[in-house]
Amino acid sequence: MAGHAHHHHEPQGLELATVAQATLEKSGEQWTSMRASVFDALAQFDKPASAYDIAEAVSKREGRRVAANSIYRILDLFVGANLVRRVESANAYITNAHPDCLHDCIFLVCDSCGQTTHLDDDVITRGVRSAAVAAGFSPERPVIEVRGKCADCD
Repeated sequence: MAGHAHHHHEPQGLELATVAQATLEKSGEQWTSMRASVFDALAQFDKPASAYDIAEAVSKREGRRVAANSIYRILDLFVGANLVRRVESANAYITNAHPDCLHDCIFLVCDSCGQTTHLDDDVITRGVRSAAVAAGFSPERPVIEVRGKCADCD
């Protein structure tokens, strides 16, 4: 199956934030200091983070309380701009390691430790979209999550 996946250069740290900023600005939005703080805080988590986790991290960094509803609005913008992906089953978010490439994703979610691995496999996601269309459905954003145990927890 690895032959069906596509691969990307996956920027990290400052380079990832720079790519995210350019992607957001290309969509006509501004990269404000609060948006940068939210993106940076989310990028620091090694597992998907909830809006409350992010609000707490940003509040500590900013030295003032930041409400989760403000974080949700920014996360919604980020998801729409492809900067962040939402892990639906966990109601949590991860940064998109390649925000300048728009495609569907597959998440492998460990039920034991919460670690989430992101896969790209265009053949599988194209098949899901085709099946939806064949059933008379117009897919907008397929979310594929596989729950189980990672190699470390197995």
